[in-house]
Amino acid sequence: NCPWPLDWQRHYRVLADLVDADGSLPAIDPGVLFEGDDIGRWLQRQSQPATWAQLLPEQQERLTKLGVQPAEAPSPAPAATRSAKPTKAQQAFQRGLAALAQWVEREGDRPVPRGHSEEIAVDGEAEPVTVKLGVWISNTKSRRDRLDTDQLAALAELGVDWARPVTTPQTTPHSH
Repeated sequence: NCPWPLDWQRHYRVLADLVDADGSLPAIDPGVLFEGDDIGRWLQRQSQPATWAQLLPEQQERLTKLGVQPAEAPSPAPAATRSAKPTKAQQAFQRGLAALAQWVEREGDRPVPRGHSEEIAVDGEAEPVTVKLGVWISNTKSRRDRLDTDQLAALAELGVDWARPVTTPQTTPHSH
């Protein structure tokens, strides 16, 4: 009876069993399925800083014991690079991203209904924070030209199609 989603526990158990069998966690790329679950994609998602930051300390501890670490250590960053507090917009983006990560963790690739709200735990807040996730996605999409590459990459990582880089087809000049 764990405080996190059963889905998370199931994926974690698969990895823990692999470590028990092999002595260490083998490299598992996205697309590696186990009983129909994309365990590689799940593992990659857990090590994303935004997702990692949302995990409970016990979850982080369990993953760390398996040799899973966040892709780049989440804050605190050195004072030189992050002396300024995150802006309201950056904070809102991080919360939206965390809510989206939580949704994807629970619902997979199912689209978020426009009216859906997601409750997330936020550092320094006693009560869970409610993120109007459907509205956040819509607003973020309409402002996508103002997102930086890290923000777009984080969204693409969570399966947001419109955040993926646009590849322009090569056009060849017509010869007459």
